[in-house]
Order: sequence, then C-alpha cells, then structure tokens
Amino acid sequence: MPESLPKMSRWSRVASAVVLAAAALAVPPAHADDVTPVAVTVNARAALATVPATGVGANHAIWDANLGTDQTADLLKDAGVKLLRYPGGSYSDIYHWADHTAPGGYVAPGTDFDTFMRGARRAGAQPMVTANYGTGSAEEAAAWVRQANVVKGYGVKLWEIGNENYGNGHYGSAWEADDHADKSPAQYAREVGAYADAMKAADPTIKIGAVLTTTANWPDGLVAGGDDGTWNKVVLSTAGSKIDFVILHWYPGALDRTGHVEDMIHLTREQIAAYAGPGSERIGIAMTEFNTGSSSNGTNTQPGALAAADAYATLLAGGVFTVDWWNVHNGIGAVTQVEGHTDYGDFGLLSSAACTSDGSVCEPPLNTPFAPYYALQMMSRFARPGDQFVRAATDQPKVVAHAARRPDGDLAVLLINTSAATSYPVTIGYAGFSPASGTPTVLSHTNGATSITTSAVGSATSQTLPPLSLTTVVVHPSSVQTGLPGAPGQPAASNVTDKAATISWPAAAPGRRPIVKYEVHRQVGAVSEQLGETAGTSLTAGNLRPGTRYAVNVIARDAGGAVSWASPPLTFTTGTPASSSCTVKLTDQNDWGNGYVGAIAVTNNGAPLAGWTLNFAWPRPWQSLGSGWGGVWTQTGPDVKIVNDPASPSLPTGATATLGYVGNYNGPNVLPAVFTLNGTVCTTQ
Repeated sequence: MPESLPKMSRWSRVASAVVLAAAALAVPPAHADDVTPVAVTVNARAALATVPATGVGANHAIWDANLGTDQTADLLKDAGVKLLRYPGGSYSDIYHWADHTAPGGYVAPGTDFDTFMRGARRAGAQPMVTANYGTGSAEEAAAWVRQANVVKGYGVKLWEIGNENYGNGHYGSAWEADDHADKSPAQYAREVGAYADAMKAADPTIKIGAVLTTTANWPDGLVAGGDDGTWNKVVLSTAGSKIDFVILHWYPGALDRTGHVEDMIHLTREQIAAYAGPGSERIGIAMTEFNTGSSSNGTNTQPGALAAADAYATLLAGGVFTVDWWNVHNGIGAVTQVEGHTDYGDFGLLSSAACTSDGSVCEPPLNTPFAPYYALQMMSRFARPGDQFVRAATDQPKVVAHAARRPDGDLAVLLINTSAATSYPVTIGYAGFSPASGTPTVLSHTNGATSITTSAVGSATSQTLPPLSLTTVVVHPSSVQTGLPGAPGQPAASNVTDKAATISWPAAAPGRRPIVKYEVHRQVGAVSEQLGETAGTSLTAGNLRPGTRYAVNVIARDAGGAVSWASPPLTFTTGTPASSSCTVKLTDQNDWGNGYVGAIAVTNNGAPLAGWTLNFAWPRPWQSLGSGWGGVWTQTGPDVKIVNDPASPSLPTGATATLGYVGNYNGPNVLPAVFTLNGTVCTTQ
C-alpha cells in the first residue's frame, strides 16, 4: 500500500506541501456570563425535508486496504453511516469490476466488490456503485448489475454513470479518464441512455444517476465550442427521461458556505424541471462527494467537523437524499496546527496512520476517528431516518441552529458554536411545539474530544455552548397528544402570477375529531406567516410580491383545535406583471463560472419618456456589478440604478434601450428578476 493514499478527484492533482505551522495562540474563552445570550428560534410548523434512510454517507476507495475490515465497518456503523459509495472517485472511470483492476492506478488487496459488500452489510449501509464510463461500456456495467443483483442477490439499487466526467478535458482541465473520441456532454448523455437501458434490462428496479456540475463550481455555466448549452442543460435535455437522480460534488474550500446551499439545490431543481422533460419531479439529488476541503481552516480538526455538521444538516433539510463524505481513509496532506490540535490535511474520517515523506510527522494509529467522524455521528443521532427537519435560526452569526421533529413527538435541536473563544449561553424559543419542563438529554462534542458525551443538563429553553462545539438537545413535548389529524400531502402551486398563487394539497387523514380547516403558512426564516385558511384543499394566496421565492407549509386543524404536523414544503416563485408599460429581457450571454456578461433590453410600452431610470437589486450578497454600458450605472448596497445616457435621454413608445453589464458572483448565480422603469414594475420575459 502506498505511504499516502491518493484522493482521486481534481483536488488531489495539486501536490500539497507539508506545512508545519506555529502552535495556535491560546486565547482564554469568554465566559458565558460575560456575553449576551443568543436567541434561538425553532419553528415546528415550518417543515423542511424528511430525513432519508440514506442521508449520512461516505466514500470507500479500492486503493484503501482497510476498506473491508471489520474494524472499519464497525466504526462506520457506530457513526450512523447509512450509505457507502464504491469504488472511489475518479478510480471509478478506470475500474473493471470483473477482474478487479484499474489500469494506471493502484488497487489494494482485499478491496474487491464482494469484500466491499460484506463490509457495507456489516455497517448496515446501503451500497451505491459508480459504473465505469471513462474506460468501460454499457455492457460491462450491465454485467455488473446482473452479477450484483441477479447472481449474488445483493440488491444494489443506486448506480451512478461515471464520476466527474466534465473533467475529461472538454472544458480545458483534465483529470477524469475518458476514452471516448467525443468528450462533449451530448456524448455523455447519449451514453447515459445506453447504460440505463442495458443496466435496467438486467434489473428493472435499480435507479440510475447522471453527473451534473454543481452550481457556481467549475465548470458550471461554461459552454464549450460546439455545445448547445452548459453541461447540465445538454445532459438533462438528452438523458432526463432515462435517469432517476442527479449527482453533485461539492468541496467548498471554506467553512462558511452553507448559505449557498438553498440556492444550489433550488437552481439544480429548476434546471431539472426546465430540461429533463415530463415527470422530472421524480429525479432526486445526491451529493455523492462532499468535504469541507480547507486544510488551512481545519480538514480533520474541529472547525472542519462543525462545517461538516452544518452542511450535512442544510443539504439534507433541502431534500438531498444522501451526502457522502470524501473519504473513509484518505492519507496525510499538509500538516498545520488548528485551534490547538494537529491537522493532518487528511480528507478521511479515520486515520490512515500515514507519515509525511520525511517521516517527521505521523498520524495517530490506524482508524483513529478524526473530528469530522464525530460530526457524522452527531448528525445521525440528531436527525434520524423518518424525522422531519424544521426551521431554526439564531441572532448570532457564530452560532448555527438546526432542528428536527421526531415521529414520537420529540424535538431535537442541533446547536453549533463556531467561536473559538466564546462560550455562548442560548435561550431557545419554540413555535408550534410546547416543550416539557425538566432537564433534557444533551449530546455534546467539544474541541479535541474523542467521543460524544451524553448528559442531562440545562433546560429545553436554556443551554450553554462551549467554544467550537456541537450540541444536540433532545426535548420531549409537554404532553403526549393522541388522535391528531394526519399531515396534509405534498402541496402544489398553480396559476402563479406576480401577486397571487393557487396552492392545493391532498387532504389529511382525520384523527379523533373531524378536520375543520387547513392553514397555509409561509416560511420567513424561522418564523411562519399565515397566508390564509380554508375548509377545502385549495387556497388562492394574494398580496404576494413579484419575483419572490415563497416556501409554504399546510397544517390541518380539527374541531378541538388540535393541529397536525406540517405538510412537506412547497417552493414557488412569483413572476412579474403579465402586462406593463415596460418590458425587460435579461440574457446571460457569456458565463465563466464567477462572472458573466448580461444583456438587458428595455422596451417602453407606454407614453414617450423624456428620460428614464431602470432599477433592480442583486438577489444575493455575493453578487456585484463589475461594469456597465448603455447608460450610467451605479450600485449602492445591493441596489443597481441605470440612468439614461445623457446623449440620448428619450425612450419613445415602442422603443427599446439596449444595456449591458459584467456581473460578478462567488456563489449560486440567481439572476435579477424584478426591474422597475421610472418606478413601474416591468414585465420580465
């Protein structure tokens, strides 16, 4: 086995120098009595996704000789890992399952498919297999399905077609093996269809996944020569009818990027809806590789663990059906000191016991858990399959909150203190839930700890969070209620205009008493705003804002005033007026992944204008104006104003002014949707 195991994705292609940083300065933490308590809000009526059975996952790789050991499997089981992906990153596109070879790569002994399956079963994890697209064939993949599920009876349901196949050189950078003469997304999409047909002929019950680019991550947004659109547009348009889920990979490289997740998922769903054809709502989203990817801030020390827990909770609450850590074992990288502990730059959950090339620094003994291991363990104890995530928020940026409601009526609250110096007292307020008095069960993991501790401390409404800590508070309801109405079914939106939308839902099952009405609640952060109520199963909500994304839930209330659990969430976006005195068309003409050229055509449908001003606002704080032309451009905060060119101030009836700009972004690029011309909201095409 090599001294250091390779991370087989684009991140591993850059060699890492070993850095021995100076020990971190010891800063005494501020005592909780010296700081303002953090207000935490938990809203049980603002429901998000239900925790999937495959939510907490990890990657296994065939170059890891410890892939199949009982000790590894038992540690993964103790962490609550419920999905294991095989055969590992870019190796998937050079791996041939029948003879267990990967030409050009290292294959460790004891890592064949049967050994992997034995370990996955021991761990209690579902398998996910990546079929070889780069150097394989549809026939080879179909034979693997047949061997796995027909001959062996393993029941492997989740199959990916290739790994990061956009990294085949089509966009310039090349790390992924691809023997196809045509390396375009169109060729990949055609092959996905062929793979899906052949593999489902062997076992019609399997699910097929196709590789997409991740929003605002290279090469998302790029269009290569000869292509009809971006990778995602071409793949979904061609292969959408053949697939059951899409595959994202995310290495944010920073510990504060979870604010990108909601838009990342939303834009991916928009692309699926726009391009994948009828029935596209069946297509799920899997994050089959994830790692905080930030050795300077802590890859395998506590800051990385905090970021991991936050990202897992945010992604799963958004409806991603699995998040798979890269990797179980990975190997030593750049060595630093982070928050008083040695960070080995190791992307693994467990130590590989590797040393630096000069032997000066060695990792702890084999299979010693790193801090992110405890983050996954905490996630699996906080949000269990079948629980329902609900909205939670805080008024302190250093403290993050997540919450999940359990079928037995309990509520679990995950609190993450990212401050290295401050111990924060928190006060927890609940909406749609009444906590029991008494001391709750509290799970905690602190900086440098080698286990999660369980204790009874504080109350349902008051806790103290140590610096750099993960804390889960499990709260019982004040009373056990029986005979409640069931939750309404998945709502849908129709007749969506600029100011109204009709929301419909399947009826809830009555409990002990008949249902007398349904209430529709909008999520505003962790607060619910009631949009209306009705005795039926449809409501037209009015007084909505143009170009605004709404997330709503429906609850049922019975004749005794008892309420159901919230329905699954519905997200919809209002449009702009169907007719207006002005029309705006915005086109993304050229995108390079962190910026784009936008073209705006403004048409005056009303009376002649002697002078004009166009206004819009950037939807997200990570967007900004680079430059603009066709008028006088200024930006104040998120607000952008374009005043007519002094040389040509008029805009006659029916005339169109053509403007252009360079927009910068470093997160998901949600385009502006609402424009006003001289104060009037325009129709956006």
